[in-house]
Amino acid sequence: MSMKPHGLEPIPQATMNLARKSSPKGTVIMRLRDAVGPIYQDEAFAHLFAKRGRPAEAPWRLALVTVFQAMENLPDRQAAQMVALRLDWKYALSLEPEDEGFDYTVLSQFRQRLLEHQAAELVLEPLLAVCREQGWLKAGGQQRTDSTHVLACVRSLSSLESVGETLRATLNAIAEVEPAWLREQMDDTKSPSVW
Repeated sequence: MSMKPHGLEPIPQATMNLARKSSPKGTVIMRLRDAVGPIYQDEAFAHLFAKRGRPAEAPWRLALVTVFQAMENLPDRQAAQMVALRLDWKYALSLEPEDEGFDYTVLSQFRQRLLEHQAAELVLEPLLAVCREQGWLKAGGQQRTDSTHVLACVRSLSSLESVGETLRATLNAIAEVEPAWLREQMDDTKSPSVW
């Protein structure tokens, strides 16, 4: 694939109108584009692509899609679908409303190019710089990493939900086979006082 550098394209008017109409307050993705504007420039990625060949998708778009994908924890296939379907993504990527996006394999190929050329900082560094400029990251602050605690809580809730669903399914099965017995068990006089 070859790459011919283009600057950040302006947001098409039709996309802007539809996005603002559907989300008057904007989404996180739209606010990010409005706040930071051009984070990435194609020229920074030029050395990752051949001089000749089939034209590649604009690297600045792929870098932004990679960031959005990480923000929303999406696999490649779903991220490519978001490019084709979501107006806020089209807004941020300067795409027309009818743009069909690209094949999901383009994302893994882009990341592979970054890895092969040890160029992951091309995506990370500009994003960090913009976050610092906007005051979203503060130097010298203490960073909290509660991820293990949060994951443990989520796991506990998931287990509790599984137990609840199992109990519900069991009661439904009993209700079909022995409804009278189930009604006896649910009699208010036999219920513990904590209910």
